[in-house]
Amino acid sequence: MTTLTRPSTTPAETAGGPPLQGREFLWSDADFARVQALIYQRAGISLHDGKHAMVYSRLSRRLRETGHGSFRDYLSWLEKHDGPEWQEFVNALTTNLTAFFREPHHFEILSTHLRSKSAGTPWRVWCNAASTGEEPYSIVMTALETLGAKAPFKLWASDIDSRVLASAAAGVYRSENLKGLSPERLQRFFLKGKGANAGMARVKPELQQLIEFLSVNLVRDDWPFREPFDVVFCRNVMIYFDAATQRRVLERIHRVMKPGGLLFVGHAENFSESRDLFTLRGKTVYERR
Repeated sequence: MTTLTRPSTTPAETAGGPPLQGREFLWSDADFARVQALIYQRAGISLHDGKHAMVYSRLSRRLRETGHGSFRDYLSWLEKHDGPEWQEFVNALTTNLTAFFREPHHFEILSTHLRSKSAGTPWRVWCNAASTGEEPYSIVMTALETLGAKAPFKLWASDIDSRVLASAAAGVYRSENLKGLSPERLQRFFLKGKGANAGMARVKPELQQLIEFLSVNLVRDDWPFREPFDVVFCRNVMIYFDAATQRRVLERIHRVMKPGGLLFVGHAENFSESRDLFTLRGKTVYERR
């Protein structure tokens, strides 16, 4: 996560007290409350009160980019225009923390599940928090290792943040971000950069051709899918939603999954309140009822 260098804050400022001296822009409780309401309406994200400093830091960049002198002016302008700045607003307030084969037990369970059907059975998988691509590429690597190169496997990888989605589609990573991968996986699935690209690596086309990258807002009703999925990865997304939004999103995920399909969620997420939709099958893995 990239943060800006800015003047140091006092505890009262971080907690969201009245506007204080030393900041580039005035920032008040009223400004934060408006941001809370707008990001909830647009993306279903519930920002708790401890996020004052984070929101100020990230949205200050948008004020500079758009030429607004205050948060009040920027937010009023945003509310009056249904244009590309809304995407920038959402991009600024979403958090993208990911890694290759994060929560490794999930990929072991996925591999076992992929072996549960007869050879040649088509697989449809959705990763709905693709971020910069580490998760969807880990899913596809698991599929290729388990099913073979010619298996009928397709992954849809989506995110609400347009910038990280573009990065995911490009599939280029710094070598230090690949240290957790085995030498065998690095050789099989990545092309090592040379010359000006030294220290970088690109995923091979055989991975990219199995993935369709697309923008999906989980709290909207315009999901583009026509056929149900066998597997859905929705990891560390629901923690940003309140209980009512979680339930609505889970109901929609349930509708786009096949009975018996697996839902993989984050280590801090628990959906025991939705037993009518999903049954716990393993550590943070649910089966669609």
